[in-house]
Amino acid sequence: MKLHPDASNAFAIQSYDRNGVVVNGQIHSVPLILCAVQGPQTWSAISFDNLTQDSFDELLPFQPELVIFGSGERIRFPSPRLLQGLIHKGIGVETMDNGAACRTFNVLAGEGRRVLMALLPVA
Repeated sequence: MKLHPDASNAFAIQSYDRNGVVVNGQIHSVPLILCAVQGPQTWSAISFDNLTQDSFDELLPFQPELVIFGSGERIRFPSPRLLQGLIHKGIGVETMDNGAACRTFNVLAGEGRRVLMALLPVA
C-alpha cells in the first residue's frame, strides 16, 4: 500500500508490502525497528515464535514513549512476560498487524511523538 508523507522531519513510511517497507525513499526488509528520529535498523527478532524478552529489551535504548509492535499479516499478541522490560520503564506497547502498524507509526511520528515501530516479517 502506498502512503502519503506529511510535512514533518520524522522518518516516514511511504509504502509497505509483505517483503518490507519504503522509508524516506529506501527499501528496508523486515524484521525492522523504525524510530521516528533515528531511522530504520534491523531487529534481531526473526519471527513471532522466536520472540524473547531480549527481543523487546533491544528496544529500550531508543527510549520511546510508545512501541508499536507489528506482528505480521495478522494480530498476534506476545506474552506479557516478554514485555516486562518495557512495562517496568513505563513504555506503552500496542500490537497491530503490519499494515495498521505502518499507518499508525506515520500518524504518531508526524505528530512529533517518541514512537518506535518493531515490525516482524509476514508469515
